[in-house]
Amino acid sequence: MDLALYGLAMLPVWALLFKVYGLYDRDIKRISHAGIDDIPAAFHALIVGTLAFWYIMKVAPSEQMLFAEVAGFAIVSLPLILAMRALTRRAVLAALGGENVLIAANGIRCEIVARKLNAHPEYGQHPQALLVPADGGAIPRAATRIAEPWVGGAAELGRRIATGRFDRVIVARDDYPAAEVLSMINLCRRYCVKIGVIPSATDAFGPSLELDEIEGLTVLGVTPPVLSRTSRILKRGFDLAVAVPILVLTSPVMAAAAIAIRFDSPGPALFRQARVGHRSKVFTLLKLRTMVDGADRQRAELMKESKDPNWLHLRDDPRITRVGSFLRRISVDELPQLINVIRGEMSLVGPRPLPESEDANVKGWDRGRLDLVPGITGLWQVLGRTSIPFQEMVKLDYVYVANWTLWMDMRLLMRTLPAMLRRRGVN
Repeated sequence: MDLALYGLAMLPVWALLFKVYGLYDRDIKRISHAGIDDIPAAFHALIVGTLAFWYIMKVAPSEQMLFAEVAGFAIVSLPLILAMRALTRRAVLAALGGENVLIAANGIRCEIVARKLNAHPEYGQHPQALLVPADGGAIPRAATRIAEPWVGGAAELGRRIATGRFDRVIVARDDYPAAEVLSMINLCRRYCVKIGVIPSATDAFGPSLELDEIEGLTVLGVTPPVLSRTSRILKRGFDLAVAVPILVLTSPVMAAAAIAIRFDSPGPALFRQARVGHRSKVFTLLKLRTMVDGADRQRAELMKESKDPNWLHLRDDPRITRVGSFLRRISVDELPQLINVIRGEMSLVGPRPLPESEDANVKGWDRGRLDLVPGITGLWQVLGRTSIPFQEMVKLDYVYVANWTLWMDMRLLMRTLPAMLRRRGVN
């Protein structure tokens, strides 16, 4: 009984601790709310709080708690906390219906931001209006179908958010003068509207930017997109530790799939294709064949119908076989790439390995995406696959390279299965 009372008395302390670790504030600042992203802060807060609780119970005039009991409490609590946060987010989104967003940027950028938000309904962000500067160019027709367009700057923004229609404003920094952007930020604060600023000149660097200051002058420190020797060893060790057991466990599945492929259509069970890998080195990628034998020979003709001129993107690819369609839906066709991982030609997580014909479209600084070994999965696969245009895929790859951490690899692996189940962007 004493233990239960002490536990209840600790609840305000837990709430304060989670507040200190920013677990209640990040949803206000961020647009995306992936529960996996909460793990580091929640884990650290739980360890600190659990040790504090154990110490209190050790000196308090009540029944004693064994350290094993405290450790068990911490192990069980972490998944429960993450699950409750995810359920609470979902409940709030269902009850309140998400946030209405006003996007302030030039015409092209308005369309890009609106499309990205609409592609992720789990964010709960609904573009309702576009605000374009007088010299911001024409608004694409696709954007006008998404949201209501206006023209103006900070003064126009003030009139619009004063109506109370909007919960969040997203401003592209490079599309407005600095004074206008500061006025927009102050207006949003005055009307209690959330605001996010897109620093488009540095958007490809992602969270690798570290906020610094020199006597009040803000400086963005950029992490060089080059892994240290220890980081390369760590990444390679992680790849082997995960890839080898998965390859062993899934070998019967691959064998069954290979038999089904051979019965379904003539040709080999394995598909081999030259892909461009680390530092532009070409390697042979392995996949279970999901198309008719010799499908590459039809590529040039089918490019006439492609939805994207940079790569072959068809709504219904006529080359895909019946068994191949099923294997693609459950992503079993990718499993032989584990052999590429063990060979060191690929990683579990990394930039997408492109065929030579598509790699030829990547030029200039974009080729920095090849500074790391290509991966089976990555940001492109998790965020939407073919629903993301080619040039944005290239930028996502660069963001991954510039921001690599082992935790990022683990997080993307954990998000890959839900992305497969949603089947967003499956070609």
